[in-house]
Amino acid sequence: MITPKPGSILLGTTRPEELRDWYRKALAPAYKGEGPIDLGGFLLVIDQRDDVGPNNDEPGRMILNFHVDDFDAVESQLRAAGVDWLVPVEDRPSGRFGTFADPDGNYLQIIQFK
Repeated sequence: MITPKPGSILLGTTRPEELRDWYRKALAPAYKGEGPIDLGGFLLVIDQRDDVGPNNDEPGRMILNFHVDDFDAVESQLRAAGVDWLVPVEDRPSGRFGTFADPDGNYLQIIQFK
């Protein structure tokens, strides 16, 4: 049996340039290219869509998690980018978590597992 490996996610939006710029600034400041944003081998494709609204009405339905080795460094990068923190950074039994949102209201988390 074959288990497919996730390679990318398509993020539909009414404002692709603004969202692409936000993701570059917050999560991939060294990325300079056009098209999909490489997030450590996982591609983020941001595309103009006419079948979505300007904001995600159910952002908790799917949360994109980023596993990090240096939580403090990534948290500082995100704060410098001006992210909107939904849940303050907290230590949990399984590790350290921080939840934030992109300009369309999609939820994202950084996680450093113990």
